[in-house]
Amino acid sequence: MSDASPEIALPGGSAFLAGAPHARGEAPAASAVLRRSPEDFVVDEIMPIDLTGEGEHLWLHVEKRGLDTPRVAGALAAHYGVRERDVGYAGLKDRHALTRQWFSLPAPVTAELPAPPSADGFRCLRATRHRRKLRRGTHAGNRFELTLRDFEGERAAADADLARVARDGCPNYFGPQRFGRDDGNLDLGRALLRGHRMRRGTRRGLALSALRSDLFNAVLAARVANGTWNRLLDGEAAALDGSRSVFAVTDAADATLQRRLAEFDIHPSGPLPGRGGDTVAGAAAAFEAEVLAGYREAVSGLARLGVDADRRALRLRPADLTWTWPGPATLRLTFDLPSGAFATTVLREIVAVR
Repeated sequence: MSDASPEIALPGGSAFLAGAPHARGEAPAASAVLRRSPEDFVVDEIMPIDLTGEGEHLWLHVEKRGLDTPRVAGALAAHYGVRERDVGYAGLKDRHALTRQWFSLPAPVTAELPAPPSADGFRCLRATRHRRKLRRGTHAGNRFELTLRDFEGERAAADADLARVARDGCPNYFGPQRFGRDDGNLDLGRALLRGHRMRRGTRRGLALSALRSDLFNAVLAARVANGTWNRLLDGEAAALDGSRSVFAVTDAADATLQRRLAEFDIHPSGPLPGRGGDTVAGAAAAFEAEVLAGYREAVSGLARLGVDADRRALRLRPADLTWTWPGPATLRLTFDLPSGAFATTVLREIVAVR
């Protein structure tokens, strides 16, 4: 959906992100090509569940290539004769990639099930049963193996940036995938803010998520610009690492909190606007209010649409980050990210992707 004359101010989605400040102070000088083929962007879902092998839900571990997650969910629903909305998955995986993730389908134990499908673009690696449906956000994160080709720049500088990200982390921006192709999710979100009606479902959820992500990126960009994205402010809502839980910080200089911050046990957080969410005070609240002052209609519109406010860590540190140079112009990275984090966010601190 296009929106030639947006009436509600927003930071600007992918265009805003492209110009957002970097932790290193400037954009990296090196560049490279990503996704020359789907095999250059491999994603494995990390599922922290011990599957029981019994229960009314059929769980399928699926490898897909060049397909988005809803497309595979629709194919599975048709194959097994269930409603598409009853197909569960933990998160959306990249289309232009080789990805492996779990899906669940309601299937009575006594039913004679057809064999798992294998079609162009995806195949089933494993089938088992479990007592519960797979819900969004259930996965612990994703493991990435990325191959960057036609690298141009100084390898020593890239090595230094990689070491810095492994040690200090990077700003936890929402990646351009969140806004959809040509920012289509964000355009649809604008339409919702202006009163466009849409049934609850995946498309509406993506549109609302794009709006909140855009506003979060604006706050994070401002804190990167003033050097506080990895520091606690008085009144901060500190985010527990690996959790959606936050707690109020009354004394940002507290030695225990500073130690936990240095150990990456806690992080500063930023707003995902909606109803409620008065979890910050003092300097943190004043800073966020100043940044979001230009987007009041969007913030109030999200509350009006029934979206609950939430928080997100401003800082991201990839786990087990390793890299090699298989060739003079080829860089290969492997690392783990928590659910909701973007590999492209890590890459933007190291190379400009062509």
